[in-house]
Amino acid sequence: MHQTSSPPHGRNAMTQVRFRVDFAAGCSIGPGKVELLEGIERTGSLRQAARGLKMSYRRAWLLLDQLNHSFATPVTTATVGGSGGGGAALTPLGTALIRAYRAFDREVQALASQALAPIASCAKAPSPSQARRRPNRQRRRLSRARAADRAE
Repeated sequence: MHQTSSPPHGRNAMTQVRFRVDFAAGCSIGPGKVELLEGIERTGSLRQAARGLKMSYRRAWLLLDQLNHSFATPVTTATVGGSGGGGAALTPLGTALIRAYRAFDREVQALASQALAPIASCAKAPSPSQARRRPNRQRRRLSRARAADRAE
């Protein structure tokens, strides 16, 4: 494979692939669900995991419920409140799901970086005005999603 000496204009070319794995109809896992599971693993709480991802609790709960019903065994277990409060924990399947997805992700990223390096080196960085616009669009999208959550 032809290697380029360095990206033009002194920039480092970076290629990143985001993907979803479909195991069956209605049974899929992607970066968002994996991040949610990792947050639960880290915090022991669905609410804290959702907060860390800037996701509504309702959205996180719906994603987790869908995941738990997509496999023969659940990916998490939950404990109901009480003096210590409730919590959530990963099952062995949930832990295996994260590990397998992340291992595959590392392979995909390495392959994409190598295979697409000549093209990535030609990519232009966003202009300052484009860089400023993106967060606003993202905020509007989040606002609409929150409004839709409240309406349901």
